[in-house]
Amino acid sequence: EVQLAESGGGLVPAGGSLTLSCAGSGFTLDNIAIGWFRQAPGKEREGVSCISGKDGSTYYADSVKGRFTISSDNAKNTVYLRMDSLRPEDTAVYTCAEDLLSIICASAQEEGVMRDPLPYEIDGWGQGTQVTVGA
Repeated sequence: EVQLAESGGGLVPAGGSLTLSCAGSGFTLDNIAIGWFRQAPGKEREGVSCISGKDGSTYYADSVKGRFTISSDNAKNTVYLRMDSLRPEDTAVYTCAEDLLSIICASAQEEGVMRDPLPYEIDGWGQGTQVTVGA
């Protein structure tokens, strides 16, 4: 059974930094991709970033490019999202998901946008972690 657990969220002032972690079990990171999504109140879910466990290739949404950095520790089956220069508009619940066939991440890198996945494309979601950025 795939399980994902996020941690590292919290309340920070604008301009601050946080590092989110997504620890997984029930899969091997070497074979899949992990995506980070966020959803703010009243807004649709947004694909923020993803990383391929196979080759380390990454994608960033334009809204976070240059401020967020995604990385992975395959030995720990853990993906990190380092968030710098945080803005109030980054406030959201951040959730990681297992991109089972790496379809979402590959298409994001090709098309320049990380679309919302279809149910069969994701093998597991974390519970989410709240990030709140003060003005």
